[in-house]
Amino acid sequence: MKILVEDCNDRKIWDEFITSDKTSNFLQSFDFYVFHASRNKKIVRRLFKTEDGTIIAAYAGVVETAKRGRYLAIAGGPILDWKNRPLVKFVFKDIEKIGKENRCVFVRVRPQLELSENSLKLFSSLGLKKAPMYLSVEYAGILDLTKSEAEILAGASQGFRRKYRKALKNNLSISASADQKAIEDFCALEEKHAARQKYVAFSKSFLTKQFSAFAEHNEVLIYTAKLNDEILAMNFMIFYGNEASYHYGVSSELGTKYSAAPLLHLRAMSEARKRGITRYNLWGIVGTEEKSHRFYGVSEFKRSFGCLELKYTPAHDLILNKTKYILNKTVETVRKKLRHV
Repeated sequence: MKILVEDCNDRKIWDEFITSDKTSNFLQSFDFYVFHASRNKKIVRRLFKTEDGTIIAAYAGVVETAKRGRYLAIAGGPILDWKNRPLVKFVFKDIEKIGKENRCVFVRVRPQLELSENSLKLFSSLGLKKAPMYLSVEYAGILDLTKSEAEILAGASQGFRRKYRKALKNNLSISASADQKAIEDFCALEEKHAARQKYVAFSKSFLTKQFSAFAEHNEVLIYTAKLNDEILAMNFMIFYGNEASYHYGVSSELGTKYSAAPLLHLRAMSEARKRGITRYNLWGIVGTEEKSHRFYGVSEFKRSFGCLELKYTPAHDLILNKTKYILNKTVETVRKKLRHV
């Protein structure tokens, strides 16, 4: 079978194919790469078609620059039938070609492919090596939104239900907005949250450009919990294809005290159901044994929903320049240890 390959700048064609795959999410959406382009990043969107025009595979990526060399990052892709080995090999040959054309030291791929012995063997057979650093969340908490709110609450932990009842008694107000004021409030609260939790906050420009890219096509809402007009907590939610993604969350100290988080999530789940979405991705969690990990506490909160724990095949690198790659691997290995991630 002859396969035709082309770049794609048509939002409708791109998103129709990506969302036809029920495992996909915003990581391969058209607008995520509109966001990257707004930051002056080089992006690629590649479509693979049969001779009759049927799309059978796609991937989007962004060229990242670093002092130790450029690399092509493909998060959540490629989107294809992983059982079709000839197609998989063909797509990865194209990925290699695009990486070389962009003078990359390596290509980093983290697919929407569940972790298994077979998936690791497949990546090894393609010549890829496990990356020293993650590209996107590799271990996620997933909720089935075909379940009603009552069913989700019944499957949640006693602690979660207790926090939920506490939040109801506190008469918190919950709102959802895609207005500019919402992202401005989110950025302000994130700065305070980062200072309290001792992490480096995203820049206002980074968050605003990302929000704007998704807001233009009704793919994002910011949920806000307030008590007497004081903001307690906010969630940055992306709705794309079959998945609602809890992208970012921030809170004040009072937000924790008044248990705002359960109400924010349940309201977002209600919106997702209205849109016909059946998966709610709580995103990153760490193992129950990793008690010293900095994300252990938030992981336990996510588990309290009674979520399914999904492990993706971790990020793998297709090495294009072995000499420069060794330096990159050394730097990233040290950095990962220092950041405790």
